Amino acid sequence: MYELSDFKRGLKILMEGQPFTVVDFQHVKPGKGNQFTRTKLRNLLTGQNRELTFKQGERFEVPNVETREMTFLYKDDSGYNFMDQTSYEQILMTTGDVGENANYLTENLKVVIFFFNERPVGIDFPTTVNLRVAQTDPGMKGDRVTGGNKPATMETGLVVQVPLHISEGDLLKIDTETGQYSERVNQK
Repeated sequence: MYELSDFKRGLKILMEGQPFTVVDFQHVKPGKGNQFTRTKLRNLLTGQNRELTFKQGERFEVPNVETREMTFLYKDDSGYNFMDQTSYEQILMTTGDVGENANYLTENLKVVIFFFNERPVGIDFPTTVNLRVAQTDPGMKGDRVTGGNKPATMETGLVVQVPLHISEGDLLKIDTETGQYSERVNQK
């Protein structure tokens, strides 16, 4: 059983028979009255976020959530295919399961997949991924001093604001939490 004092980002709890992960939380100690905790939870089955307040002393069950490191293989008409590198077992996740995170998937990317009662319910990505620029407008000479940004479409379809000196074919590091450009990767 978990208590509110155990809460941290990424903690998995069972509530109303469904697994949730703690996205954010804040312990509040008012001058008068009892302490409470404001939380933002994401349902691992539906992907919906809920903001809830809990009173001190509430307890939560530990869900039957297992994690496995898997490699993304390819996308086809039926969904996204992943393989466990130790057992070579392959699983299929639908577009609904993967959601907006599909824009970070490139072949051979290692991710952590969450299983609830042997069913894949979520993906944990590395903090950054390297993606190649598929299309962007060329930067104009003289614009580089202004430090402006322009949109760039990555190989996966993700659109990111990048500095003006970035050109097509560049390999960029993208933050998977914010979806923003981090830096250009040296190409050898």
